[in-house]
Amino acid sequence: MIKLAVIMFIVIAPTLAGFSVLVPLTIFGTGDMDGRLLILAAAIGVAIAVPVSLYVANRILHLVEPKQAA
Repeated sequence: MIKLAVIMFIVIAPTLAGFSVLVPLTIFGTGDMDGRLLILAAAIGVAIAVPVSLYVANRILHLVEPKQAA
């Protein structure tokens, strides 16, 4: 599961980091904002991507595993 989670992290982390960077850009605009706020927002997006990647990998593995006959 870890290998699949790492592959999912490669896709999910930049996506969530990009979405989270858009929040301060939308609120403050480009002229009145501190650059450290963008770095913080991107780091929060990457931190959120870790459990999301594990959840997605777990769901994929449960969907792919063969059904046992009753």
